[in-house]
Amino acid sequence: GSEISASAEERLERVSSGLVTMGGVTGPVFLWLQVVLGVTLHRARRTLLQAAILFCVLALLVWVAVFLYGSFYYSYMPTVSFSTPVHYHYSSDCDAPNSVLCSFPVANISLLKNGKDQVMIYGQPYRISLELEMPESLVNKQLGMFMIKMSCYTNDGQTVAAVVRSAMLHYRSGLLQTLNTLLFSPLLLTGMTEQKQLVEVELFSDYKANSYQPTVGAVIEIQSQRVQVYSVQLRIHAFFTGIRYLLYNFPVTSAVIGVASNFAFLSVIVLFGYLQFIWGGLWPGQEASVIQKGEGVNESVYTSILNQYVAKCVILIESKSKKR
Repeated sequence: GSEISASAEERLERVSSGLVTMGGVTGPVFLWLQVVLGVTLHRARRTLLQAAILFCVLALLVWVAVFLYGSFYYSYMPTVSFSTPVHYHYSSDCDAPNSVLCSFPVANISLLKNGKDQVMIYGQPYRISLELEMPESLVNKQLGMFMIKMSCYTNDGQTVAAVVRSAMLHYRSGLLQTLNTLLFSPLLLTGMTEQKQLVEVELFSDYKANSYQPTVGAVIEIQSQRVQVYSVQLRIHAFFTGIRYLLYNFPVTSAVIGVASNFAFLSVIVLFGYLQFIWGGLWPGQEASVIQKGEGVNESVYTSILNQYVAKCVILIESKSKKR
C-alpha cells in the first residue's frame, strides 16, 4: 500500500507541477481525468481477469460433472438387450427317412460379450425368448406342437436353471393360405417375400443371475426330429425398476438432474476450498478484516491522492493569480 501510494504520489506531483505552470483551471481537470482513466483501466483489467478465471472454473466444473454422471451411467446401467444367432447341430449318421433328423437339434451358445463380459448382471430380471423363422412347409404343418428346452450353465458346467416350453406354427386354413398366395404372388415370384412364419417362444419371463454362480452360457434343444427352421435368434431383454427404470425411460431428464446435482456438489466443495484458502476458515476473523483493509488501500489510493493534489493545484493556481 505504501509503495503504491509513494509511486502514485510522485507521478501526480510531476503531473500537477507541469499543469500548474500552464496556468488556468484546466490543470486539475486534466489531472482528474488522467487519474480517473487509470483507475477505470485498472478496474476493467481486474474485472476481465476475474471473469476469465470464473469462466474457466465453471467450465471445468461442468466437464467434471458430466464425466462423473457418464461414468456412473456406464457402470450402473446393464445391457438393455442382447441378441445372438443360434446355430443348431444334429447327427446325420443314421438311416432315417427324408425330413427326419437322426437327433434333436442342439445349440450351445455363449452369454458373454466379447468372450469376457457377462450379459446378465446379478439381481437384474431378464426376459429370455427364442425366435424361430419357420417355413410354412407341409412337414412343419404336420409336426404340430414341439418342445424347446433351455439349460443355463456356469463356468464349471453346472446347470443353474432349465426350462421347457412348447411351440407350433400359427394355424391358417386352406382358403386363407390360397388367398394369401394369390395376393402376394408377385412378391413371391420375385423373391421379395417368402411363405414363412416368425414363432416367438418365451423361455424365461423373470430370469435372475446368481451372484455366486454366474451364467456364462446356455444349451438350447428343439425336441423334435422333424422340425424345419430357416434361422433362430435368442433375445435377452432387461426389465428395469427403481433408479434404472428412470435412467432408461427418462434419459434426458435424468441426465440434467444428475449433471446439475454433481455441479452443485462440486461448486460447494470449490467454494469451501476458496474460503479456506483466503480466510483460513469458514468464517472470517480479524486476519480477514486486515486483508480486506489492505486490499481496500490498493483500490482507493488513487482516489485519496487525487483529492489531495487537486486541492494543492487549486491553492497554487490561486496564489499565482494573486501575485499577478
